[in-house]
Parts: sequence; structure tokens; C-alpha cells
Amino acid sequence: MPLYRDFSDDNATILVWKYDESEELDINQLLEPENAEKVKDYHPKKLLEVLMVRKLLKGLKPHSKILYKEREPFLSPNDAEISITHSFPFAAIAISKNKIGIDVEKFNPKILRVIDKFTYENERGFIPEDKADTFYTIIWSVKESMYKIHHSKYWSLKKNYEVKPFELKHIHKISCRVYDDQFSDEFKARVEFFDDYCFTIVEE
Repeated sequence: MPLYRDFSDDNATILVWKYDESEELDINQLLEPENAEKVKDYHPKKLLEVLMVRKLLKGLKPHSKILYKEREPFLSPNDAEISITHSFPFAAIAISKNKIGIDVEKFNPKILRVIDKFTYENERGFIPEDKADTFYTIIWSVKESMYKIHHSKYWSLKKNYEVKPFELKHIHKISCRVYDDQFSDEFKARVEFFDDYCFTIVEE
């Protein structure tokens, strides 16, 4: 299976695949029986994304499954940490020694309509108006990646996840944190661009 990008590092294998119609994705071979009910009403493209992730996993850990606990994916057997993401035609998987979160987002000016849902006004002072959609897509993606490490149904991307000011020439070490009244956990996010997409990696 041809890979589109390999962003692996010393701690994690991080692979991105771009869908190719010539690639055969057999649901009976790739999908775990435990997830059959979960995907039965999926849109065909979303189902393809799910199968692409499984195909990537088969190449890395052929005897492992992706299962879910409260919507969070985990590996079975549980011998490594996992994060998955997809936005057709791309799907990606990360397998790591440590907690990891990855996210892929397509750059789209429509994100400007929803910035109040994931940022406060006082977080926006460093963002140039002519590149606002790029910056907000990165911020959204970084917060989504952090959420996959630290998540709770009571937390919101707006209230509990912060992305510190950054410049586009320094997107491989963006400071960010997850916090509440009791704790603060600091990270460095790594952001990559390809095609019209933003790909974000946050590792413990």
C-alpha cells in the first residue's frame, strides 16, 4: 500500500495514506466484528476512511484490533497507544509508546464562522487578518489533538485547551496546554502542511 506521508519519530510511528481507487478495501477482512454495528449507517466515504485506518494498522500490527471505550479508540491487545484521524481522501494512524493525538483538517474559510466555539477573543490578538483561516484551522487541529490525549465529556475546546501565540514559520513546536482549576499539562504541537490540509501531532 503506497503511503502518502511518514511523520514517524523516535517514539511513534505516524503514517498518512491518501485514498486510491485502485486499492482494494475488503470490509470483511479489515473491519473488526465488534465494530460492525457502529459503522452500519456510515456514509460510504466515512466507511472508506475507517477501512483505510484498518489497512494501515494491518501493515504495522497485523494481529491487533482497534476497539472503542466511550468513543475513544484503543488497541487490542493493549500493548501501545493509538490515535487515528481521517478527512477524505486522507486517513492517518499513530502508534506510540506514549499518549499521542493526531488530527487532519482541510483548510476552509468557513472555520471563521465558528471561532467563538473554540477560542476566546483574548486568544486572537496575534492572528493576522489575511491568514485568519489558516491560523484558526491550526488552532482547531492542535486542540483536537490535545483532546485525544486529555479528554472528558465535561471539557470544551474553548475552556480547557489553549494554544499559545505562534508564527507560521515556527509551526513544528507550538506551545499548548490542557488545563482546569486543578492542573495544567503543557505540550509542544507539531504541525505539517500537505495539499490543502493541516496535520497536527501532539505527544506526551
